[in-house]
Amino acid sequence: MDQLDSQQELQVEKKPKKSAIREMMESVVIAVLLAVIIRLFILEPFYIPSGSMEPTLMVGDRIIVSKVTYHLRDPKPGDIVVFKYPEDPSRNFVKRLIAVGGDTIEIKDSVLYINNQPVPEPYLPAGLKFADYGPEKVPLNHYFMMGDNRNNSDDSRVWGFLDRNLIVGKAEVIYWPVGQIGLAK
Repeated sequence: MDQLDSQQELQVEKKPKKSAIREMMESVVIAVLLAVIIRLFILEPFYIPSGSMEPTLMVGDRIIVSKVTYHLRDPKPGDIVVFKYPEDPSRNFVKRLIAVGGDTIEIKDSVLYINNQPVPEPYLPAGLKFADYGPEKVPLNHYFMMGDNRNNSDDSRVWGFLDRNLIVGKAEVIYWPVGQIGLAK
């Protein structure tokens, strides 16, 4: 038995050891590949450049967007969504999903109605007044998007309904600035 153990030890010792530089390079390559895969398919950071989502998202906020959420479930009203801007898909926009395909949307006297029912919007600034809209029926596989800063938002009231194929993902977390860290809701 002892002779067998000695032979196994000799075999183990015969394996050439990797150099420290090679091990470090392999670790870097693996880390870069994981980062690329995560960013392409799972999570991606975004910067908020405008005030269209104030007070929920402020200019300069940085958010993490989940690219997998909408593969697991459909987008729903109230979600904060990042999408390719329909009039220039090279740009990303962030807005709140207000209505889904099949819903009828209307705004009367600064009150949102979905399917003739008033919808509470606790995320809006108190006393906000904005223009009437609709009624309009949202086509299937499309969404009606609006910014929380309704008077300063280029949204579905301007460019129409959002095609599902343009959705990038769901805003999940505000990670910067430190005082704003928390869930994006």
